[in-house]
Amino acid sequence: MSELSTSLGKINLQSPILNASGTFGTEYFNFFQQGILGAYVTKTITLKPKIGNPPPRLYETEAGLLNAIGLQNPGLKSFLNNDLFDLREYLKIPLIVSFSGATQEEFIRMLEGLELHCGIYGYEINISCPNVENEGIAFGTNPDIVFNLVEKLARLTDRELIVKLSPNVTDIALIAQAAEAGGATSISLINTLYGMAINWETGKSRLSIPVCGYSGIGIKPVALALTYQTARAVKIPVIAMGGIHSWQDALEFFYAGASAIAIGTANFSNPLTIPEVYQGLLNFLTQRNLNLKDIIGKVN
Repeated sequence: MSELSTSLGKINLQSPILNASGTFGTEYFNFFQQGILGAYVTKTITLKPKIGNPPPRLYETEAGLLNAIGLQNPGLKSFLNNDLFDLREYLKIPLIVSFSGATQEEFIRMLEGLELHCGIYGYEINISCPNVENEGIAFGTNPDIVFNLVEKLARLTDRELIVKLSPNVTDIALIAQAAEAGGATSISLINTLYGMAINWETGKSRLSIPVCGYSGIGIKPVALALTYQTARAVKIPVIAMGGIHSWQDALEFFYAGASAIAIGTANFSNPLTIPEVYQGLLNFLTQRNLNLKDIIGKVN
């Protein structure tokens, strides 16, 4: 067993580092070897194509990034006919497909379509999007809805079923427990917080959608606390993300209970963040004659 090996519910990972969905194209592998990542997570796809929100869609804040991309993606059919083929041919590490839907039926149709194809190790179920069946309130804010959705999806697959949680809830541990009870094999968190920026000279929103997603280094303390709460509430593995920019940041999340971590916004400012975090973790554990599993959840 290597110092950095870990596992999700059904996937063994040689590296505990994943890329956060939507922040990492395969062109990053021009900078480092694929094996530094434990698995590759696709951008979230939806049943039908989405063009996303109009620009401006990004704004850099004092401590992070605001985005109003709007889940721009080519849709399931295009993904299966084009992207999936290329990814299967190119990747030497496990492939995890991230997807979302606006109704329970859309989630089911997405999974059924993906299940027909080989080369996929697991799914990241993004439940942070508006649920049109529930007056536009996100799926991930209601434990009963989460349980019912995950239970139906779990019946359809033997692959890894990762449920990605929103931090914009009252009790994230309750949502995580509902996902676990429904059949999730691991949990990932956190998705973006709500954020906003206003031009003080004009009074106008700096983005086309005023209230949007906030990610980056500024959300780390929130992400760390929610990781700790979730890891103590469930028995399945937790993939943590939110403000990780260094190997020291990553260590904090492992101590808090994460079995793996994902890096997102930091990739934009430093394309070498992932290999630097990997090497820093490896050096730390080697110097102390430890394996990663020795420190997971061991916060005092």
